[in-house]
Amino acid sequence: MSGSTSRRWAGRPEVGALLGAVALFVFFSLVADTFLRAGSLSTVLYAASTFGIMAVSVALLMIGGEFDLSAGVMVTTGALVAATVAYQLSLNVWVGVAVSLVVTLALGLVNGLLCVRTGLPSFIVTLATFFMLAGANLGVTKMITGGVATDSIRDMDGFAAARAVFAADLDVGDVRVNVTVVWWLVFVAAATWLLLRTRAGNWIFAGGGAPEAARAVGVPVARTKVALFMGVAFTAWFSGMHLLFAYASVQSGEGVGNEFFYIICAVIGGCLLTGGYGSAIGAAIGALIFGMTNKGIVYAQWDPDWFKFWLGAMLLLATVVNLAVRRRVGAGR
Repeated sequence: MSGSTSRRWAGRPEVGALLGAVALFVFFSLVADTFLRAGSLSTVLYAASTFGIMAVSVALLMIGGEFDLSAGVMVTTGALVAATVAYQLSLNVWVGVAVSLVVTLALGLVNGLLCVRTGLPSFIVTLATFFMLAGANLGVTKMITGGVATDSIRDMDGFAAARAVFAADLDVGDVRVNVTVVWWLVFVAAATWLLLRTRAGNWIFAGGGAPEAARAVGVPVARTKVALFMGVAFTAWFSGMHLLFAYASVQSGEGVGNEFFYIICAVIGGCLLTGGYGSAIGAAIGALIFGMTNKGIVYAQWDPDWFKFWLGAMLLLATVVNLAVRRRVGAGR
């Protein structure tokens, strides 16, 4: 491999995360006797996929130079809307699924328009949306059901078909894999194609890295950012449907705090907080690291109370490694 090719590969956003994922895999393979069992690896992949689906869209939004702190509670909102519409109106669950898609996309549209029209930081706008959705999730659910969870929709028309799409377990040889792993890979492939093979991908990088210069050459920065917020809303809807059809009922308080895990996955995968740099594959590797850490601690029989400590340490390490790699590659040019 020539020197220029080596530098080009070393400059990829996901290289640091890939090295970290390999090191973490070897580490837990040595310290946890059950980590390499097929069932354990399936559980790791499931945990990684549930966060990875959201991390893909969050990574694209971060590359575009914005954040969405409402992403975690928006997942729960989507699930609550689908369950409430279907159960309270005695409709086929697919009607609730469709209404939920419209509502969550509208939330993403509102987030995007508020950011680009007012010029306020997305941190402030989506933080406000976060609190409003968290309050509405709890208040509306208690007002309608009298409790903090929706009624079960397991026996309603369309449930089995919807579960097959959003939450089915697939037998792969002797291993049972949740369909979210397949959807995760599909989302990563689609986002990678969008970023690297389309004009919209160039707009995302340009809008996040140098928005003023991008506007000057005709890039529709505002429209691109609104579309990215709606992309986060779409994956929030999808994740909410998985949550609903995996358990048939939803707790209104779920999802709070998960937005930080999505951002952590993206940052570990190489996305810069300043925008303009990152990849969907890197975010997927970041989610895989998150899944290995989450479940590896359990298989190693460590105190799970330390999980967030190790997650924070990995975030700090990933950020430093990515910064060092970028400086080294930049110095070699």
